[in-house]
Amino acid sequence: MNRTEFLKNTLLAGGAVLTGSAMGATAATTESPYAAQNGKTFNMDYAPHEGMFANHAGKSFTDQIQFMYDQGFRSIEDNGYLNRPVAQQEQIGKLLEKLNMRMGVFVVDGGDNWKTSLTTGKKEFKDKFVDTCKRSVEAAKRCNAKWLTVVPGFYERKLPYGIQMANVVDAMRAGAEIFEPHGLIMVLETLSDTPELFLQQTHETYNVCKAVNSPSCKILYDIYHMQKTEGHLLVNIDRCWDEIAYVQIGDNPGRKEPTTGEINYKNVFKHLHQKGYKGVMGMEHGNSIAGAAGEKRLIQAYREVDNFM
Repeated sequence: MNRTEFLKNTLLAGGAVLTGSAMGATAATTESPYAAQNGKTFNMDYAPHEGMFANHAGKSFTDQIQFMYDQGFRSIEDNGYLNRPVAQQEQIGKLLEKLNMRMGVFVVDGGDNWKTSLTTGKKEFKDKFVDTCKRSVEAAKRCNAKWLTVVPGFYERKLPYGIQMANVVDAMRAGAEIFEPHGLIMVLETLSDTPELFLQQTHETYNVCKAVNSPSCKILYDIYHMQKTEGHLLVNIDRCWDEIAYVQIGDNPGRKEPTTGEINYKNVFKHLHQKGYKGVMGMEHGNSIAGAAGEKRLIQAYREVDNFM
């Protein structure tokens, strides 16, 4: 599933609207040993996204954020935040401030679906990236965001790999110069959506970050993608730890919530906790079960894998 399909699918959720208290009452009648923990803050800072709880909270994103808070979540993610109307950005920011919640990543989206690649070294592509970075700074201020996702783009098959890497590093330095004075961090995401994407494995992104040498250029370690492309999750986390600033979640196969696939998320989360990770854990995945039942199951799954203390 690519990012465009992922966002489209998660925004289609809808159905019967229940209150957070009603959900808690329903969950309490189940046999799950984790049901009574609904509303308790998690050990790690997991961040749901829009549409993930639409059956319980309704279509309004702000109502969904309130519901997320009521279930114990203390951060959100919103990949498409940059393209929301300013008034809506401000509304989201005010609610997060009121609830003392954090904004996770939003995407520095130039609208090119990654195909306008910074690997080419073309001035028009770099200029577009720089302009989008500047626009992202103002958007970040409205919700007190700290992390912004960047994807350098596709391979340029007409150029040697080393030249492409140099072009990406040059563009990332330009982005870092914009973000650094504001204390913002662009996190480069290594993806598995298509073999055409330039950054395929963590060590490549690590290389870029070391070359840029800025606190504003770090790694977004997406566990789902990295399980697909390289495996050895704990080993590679340790190898690249000093450049990892953000983590995203999704089980494999299927890109659904933890416990639905092959990844031992309890061990992964325990490892991150022991390393002292205090950042946001973006829930960039779908629900394995449709409707309200799937939303309850998702919360229960996070209670299960968060129980590593």
